[in-house]
Amino acid sequence: MNADQPVIQGAMPRDDAALEARLIAAIDPWLQHMRWRANYAAWREQRIYQERYQAARLQRLEELAGPLERLVVLDVGAGMGGFAVAAALRGATIAACEFNRAYCAIIRLRAARYNLRLPVYNAAGEALPFTDQSFDAIVSWDVIEHVRDPRQMLDEFWRVLVPGGVALVTVINRWAWNDPHYHLRGINYLPRAWAEALIARRGRTKQGVAFRDMQRLREMHYFSYGAFRRLARAHGFHLMDLRERDLLAGRLQSARPTRRAARALLRHVGLEHAAYRWQRQWYTGMFELALFKAG
Repeated sequence: MNADQPVIQGAMPRDDAALEARLIAAIDPWLQHMRWRANYAAWREQRIYQERYQAARLQRLEELAGPLERLVVLDVGAGMGGFAVAAALRGATIAACEFNRAYCAIIRLRAARYNLRLPVYNAAGEALPFTDQSFDAIVSWDVIEHVRDPRQMLDEFWRVLVPGGVALVTVINRWAWNDPHYHLRGINYLPRAWAEALIARRGRTKQGVAFRDMQRLREMHYFSYGAFRRLARAHGFHLMDLRERDLLAGRLQSARPTRRAARALLRHVGLEHAAYRWQRQWYTGMFELALFKAG
């Protein structure tokens, strides 16, 4: 399924120009620090209509947890609400939990775009305001690197998941060659002070944006694959690398023809899986993982 295809089926946004103007005005100040992007206009458009670009993630959640209309889902670090709104439109019972108050307001406006009554909670991932075993699944993308205490957040995930539940998370590789936040190559191989000086020199800092979560490189939590796997196991989770799962199932796709050719050659000589694991250790920017709670 193409992640860039709209996922809204049978749900049309309200014809409300004033609401649209309020939503765009609320979103725009949080995008200005990224104006250096070459594709800024298209990137901004995807943030404004974020709920239309969630097909791949919705499909992933269904594959691992079951039909959306039967799931009770928690979106931790829901950001601007694109996934939460898309999941609700597809029939999931979903709550959005977000630390940034301004983002909470954006989520409510995005939900109002479709007349959705979506519960939104202003809370941190380390202190989820829910009772034990409340959710079938948790999604938490681009979040764990920003929290104060990743260990406490995993404790909370375990607590609020039902036995047999699953959390879908992304984790930034400590040895990412192209840093996913700053889009600069090689900075994770430099001392953090040097890397931050380079980030500032290239104009990639988030100064002037009122983020409350941790955004400086030295403050964020990056993990090697092995380190995060050990952390997940220590909290009682069974970890699955979702890209590795796709590779073994013959579903991992490469956008560039040269990469497709290289993978085909490695597959032919029986080294594709070994090459994937080497790349995961020393190059990959971000891990896409499922954490299963026994039950």
